[in-house]
Amino acid sequence: MLAFILRRLAGTVLVLLTVSVFVFGFVRLLPGDPARLVAGPDATAEDVAAVRAEMGLEGSIWRQYAHYLSQTLRGDFGRSAKTRQPVVAEIGARFMPTLWLTLIAMGWSTLFGLAVGVLSGVKRGRWQDQTAMVLAVSGVSFPSFWLGLLLIDLFSVRLGWLPTGGDESWRSFVLPSITLGAGVAAVLARFTRSAFVDVAAEDYVRTARAKGVPERGVIWKHALRNALIPVVTMIGLEFGFLLGGSIVVETVFAWPGLGRLLIDSVSFRDYPVIQAEILLFSTEFVLINLVVDVLYAVVNPEIRLR
Repeated sequence: MLAFILRRLAGTVLVLLTVSVFVFGFVRLLPGDPARLVAGPDATAEDVAAVRAEMGLEGSIWRQYAHYLSQTLRGDFGRSAKTRQPVVAEIGARFMPTLWLTLIAMGWSTLFGLAVGVLSGVKRGRWQDQTAMVLAVSGVSFPSFWLGLLLIDLFSVRLGWLPTGGDESWRSFVLPSITLGAGVAAVLARFTRSAFVDVAAEDYVRTARAKGVPERGVIWKHALRNALIPVVTMIGLEFGFLLGGSIVVETVFAWPGLGRLLIDSVSFRDYPVIQAEILLFSTEFVLINLVVDVLYAVVNPEIRLR
C-alpha cells in the first residue's frame, strides 16, 4: 500500500503542475487590468507600471508563468492585490470556517443518505422506498441558493430561531450546513439504494440467506459491506466538491470562507488569490481521491491496491 501511495503522490505533482498552467492562463483571460485596479483611477502610467512589475505582470506570458511557478515552489503565493496582505494569510483566515462548514454538512448528509438509501433498498417498492425517493429527488431538485433563502426566511426572519450568517456559534452552522448538504444527502441516498439493490441480487447474498444467516447479518455484513465500495467513491467526490464548491452557500449566508473570498477576488481581478485558491482546491481534490482509494482496502480487505 505504501508503494501505491508514493506512486499516487508522484502523479499528483504532474496533475498540480498542469492545473497551475490552466489556472495561470485562465485568470489572464479575465477582462480588466489588475494593475490599474490596484493603483487606482488617479494613478499615473508610471505608478501602474510599478504595480505591474510588483505583481509579476511584465514580459511575455511564459516569463510571467516562470516567475509565478518559481514563487509557488518556494511557498510564496504573493500578496493580495486588494488587501496587500500575503495570500497565505488571506486563505488561512478563511480556511477553517469553510472546512468546519464542509465537515458538518458532509457528516450529517453522509449518515442521512446512507440510512435512507439502505432503508429504501431493504423496503424496495414499499411506501418507505417511495417516500425516501421523493425526498431524494426533492433534495436534488432544489437549487442551493433558493433553499438557503427559504430557510433564512422561515427560521431566521419569521421564527427568529437561528442567525442568518456568520460563524460565531454552533447555531450559525445549522442553516448553511443544511443548505450545503441537502443535495449530497439526496445523491447519496439514491446512489446507496441503487448499489444496495444491485448487491442484494448477487449469488452470495442469496447463499447467505439459504444458509440461515439472520436478515440483519445478511444486510449489514454481506450486502452493505460490498455496496459501500462505489458509495465510498461518491462520498469522496462529493466531499471534494463541497470543500471547493460552497461559493453559492457562502454568498447567501455571508459566510467568511474560501468561497466568498474567491468571489471577491474574481470581482477585483486579484490574480494571486484566485490562483492560490484554485490550486488549493485542486490539491484537496487529488488528496481526497487518494484517501478514497485507500479506504477501498479498509471497507473490503480483499481489495489489493497496486
